[in-house]
Amino acid sequence: MFKGKAVKTVQFNDKSVTPSKIICIGRNYVDHIAELGNEVPDEMVVFIKPNSAISDELMSYHQEPLHYEAEICFMVENGQFAAVAVGLDLTKRALQTQLKTKGLPWERAKAFDGAAVFSDFVAIDNIENSLTVALRINEQLMQVGSVELMIYSPSAILNELKSFITLQDGDIVMTGTPKGVGVVNAGDTFTGSIYDNKQNLVAKEWQAK
Repeated sequence: MFKGKAVKTVQFNDKSVTPSKIICIGRNYVDHIAELGNEVPDEMVVFIKPNSAISDELMSYHQEPLHYEAEICFMVENGQFAAVAVGLDLTKRALQTQLKTKGLPWERAKAFDGAAVFSDFVAIDNIENSLTVALRINEQLMQVGSVELMIYSPSAILNELKSFITLQDGDIVMTGTPKGVGVVNAGDTFTGSIYDNKQNLVAKEWQAK
């Protein structure tokens, strides 16, 4: 199916799963839209990262300094969101700004090799508004955001995506990032977590390189 380098996998239920694609929702938290000086979109912003974007390592640099964006991420199974993880959407912010200014697509700034890292995925029976993502850098809380703060809920995202694209088992949907994004500095320790109320469902630590 894929040529060139080996396909990338993520972990779910102690198994390696190969996503065919990562579908990302942009501008889904009002406070994050404001911190980047963007406009609230009239409709859902969607872009795609390829399988080759998945990495186990958190890079701080890829042709330019990278920015982190922590997100609640869902895995698709039988057409539904069946598992959740914390993920980092890595972004070439300077390049993205240039592309947006020219009205061009974002993929060069979002879909490069190593542009997505994930914790293990854990099964969920249903998606509650209490799901929250939190990101700490060197033990300092930098980002926190819950489903209830999203412009488009997970169910709305799923329904919209199904209206125009085939979702295959193992595909990942990244649901947007709350405010607090910033530069990845080499040597920093990143700890991402997903909570349901106060229960920690899954966590992952990365050492930025």
